[in-house]
Amino acid sequence: MNFLWFLLVGLIAGWLAGSLVKGGGFGLLGNIVIGVIGALIGGFLFNLLGVSSGGGLIWSIVVATIGAVVLLVLVRAIKKA
Repeated sequence: MNFLWFLLVGLIAGWLAGSLVKGGGFGLLGNIVIGVIGALIGGFLFNLLGVSSGGGLIWSIVVATIGAVVLLVLVRAIKKA
């Protein structure tokens, strides 16, 4: 069951990040991949800043979305270079 929540958080975070950065989603699988990688990046960044992830579904989505936005901005910057 935890794996399904993990995928759901990744899907939501990837979709939100795609909507914020690009203006659209990346499809079901693309959103999940972006969201999961974003969750790893977001968790790392929040840990680096000393911000405690209090837990919970909403907080997980927020952290994953912020990480996914950072990922998409970096990818966009690398593509332009």
